[in-house]
Amino acid sequence: MKARVKWVEDRTFVGETESGHKMVFGTASGADGAKPKPGPSPMELVLIGAGGCSAYDVVHILEKGREAVEDCVVEMDAERAETDPKVFIRIHMHFIVKGRALAEAKVKRAIDLSIEKYCSATAMLSKTATVTHDFEVVDTQV
Repeated sequence: MKARVKWVEDRTFVGETESGHKMVFGTASGADGAKPKPGPSPMELVLIGAGGCSAYDVVHILEKGREAVEDCVVEMDAERAETDPKVFIRIHMHFIVKGRALAEAKVKRAIDLSIEKYCSATAMLSKTATVTHDFEVVDTQV
């Protein structure tokens, strides 16, 4: 895997993936952060990456099990260390999985497999952070 990051100005950067996708990111700049953020911060992207990785796994596992999954949202809450490097020390992932007559046990299994086995992003983050999760199933058949 390859990627490229180019400095644009102030605290604004553009990242480009090997597949050609580009994203603007950075942090507030100027006196006391007077200039707004141009996009997500690098650490916000790391957190989003973990959520995306796990959501992908959950949808894939449920579809493979022929579950009628229609939506998967991961709401994350994280805490970082107070000193440099300000790594994540706590991450909680709340999954909201919607579908028609989804089996709660299968949703739980899919989430557990993602967090504990398949998601490389959460595997890396769990080296410094306590990663917890819970979930809710919303039946759209009602």
